[in-house]
Amino acid sequence: MHANRKSDHIRINLEEDVDFKHLSTGLEKYQFVHQAVPEISLHTVDTAVSLFGKTLKAPLLISSMTGGTDRAGKINLVLAEAAEITGIAMGLGSQRAAIENPDLARTFQVRRTAPTALLLANLGAVQLNYGYTVDHCRRAVDMIEADALILHFNAIQEAVQPEGDVNFSNLLRKVEQVCRKLPVPVIAKEVGWGIAEDTARRLIEAGVSAIDVAGAGGTSWSQVEMHRAATEIQRRVAATFVDWGIPTAESIQAVRRADAEIPIIASGGLRSGLDIAKCIALGATIGGMAGPFLKAAVQSLEAVLDEIEITTRELKISMFGVGAASLSDLQHTDRLVRRA
Repeated sequence: MHANRKSDHIRINLEEDVDFKHLSTGLEKYQFVHQAVPEISLHTVDTAVSLFGKTLKAPLLISSMTGGTDRAGKINLVLAEAAEITGIAMGLGSQRAAIENPDLARTFQVRRTAPTALLLANLGAVQLNYGYTVDHCRRAVDMIEADALILHFNAIQEAVQPEGDVNFSNLLRKVEQVCRKLPVPVIAKEVGWGIAEDTARRLIEAGVSAIDVAGAGGTSWSQVEMHRAATEIQRRVAATFVDWGIPTAESIQAVRRADAEIPIIASGGLRSGLDIAKCIALGATIGGMAGPFLKAAVQSLEAVLDEIEITTRELKISMFGVGAASLSDLQHTDRLVRRA
């Protein structure tokens, strides 16, 4: 079942319209005040950032997408090679399939292709209520020699799935155990519905080292599940939640209010380097993108490299256009304003 679901997810994301219908990322409500006299050279704009002890050449994460099938394994190798070449980070898809069937581990194992890249392991947090322990988390990390572990929270997706794991009771206490005992940092991540300020505060108290907001406005996983639905009842229920969630722009600011220092990964509907620049100006540390990289990866390595180059160049020009020579300058700029 799990492999079918993974195959469905890749196919639906490539073939169907699975974006939010009305809710947007909120990034379009912000614009930079152009600086005609930037007083810096575009050539010296520095996009490097340090995260979990590794330096990224650009504040960019290939967000967690897939694994567990042969096609997914090929996609992951292409993405990993691109991440290594360009010096950016990469998250793997949920590794539960490979924990339960070790033969599938190879579809996630990309470290040999990306020896120096920042690699993020990934498990569903809810699995901690379905028999998973700190040991399973350690196995996920060891499987791909990861630098950190993502625990993803996907309550709405599980709720609209016919086979969903929906017992989210008392999870924070278990997350806290993982944060305390795991030898690598833990990242709490939504999957497209955003994280509120009070939620961020509780996650930080539990010990997470970073938060990926994965806000609303990009891929709507209720839409993905709607396309997978086996019955009309399931389809209608999933369709109702197409515009549920906290827009990415709002979620970044909410998490930043909860904590001034914690690294924030901005994801959820980011489609350009300008989007990433806005996210960083709103308080994010790096930006993550999934959809554009998935579409590129099924074409070729070159297509992924082009996507990264375009995104990085757009980010650099955005920084140049407001006179920000570094990401720290961009984080503290006063030149991002909300449209009237």
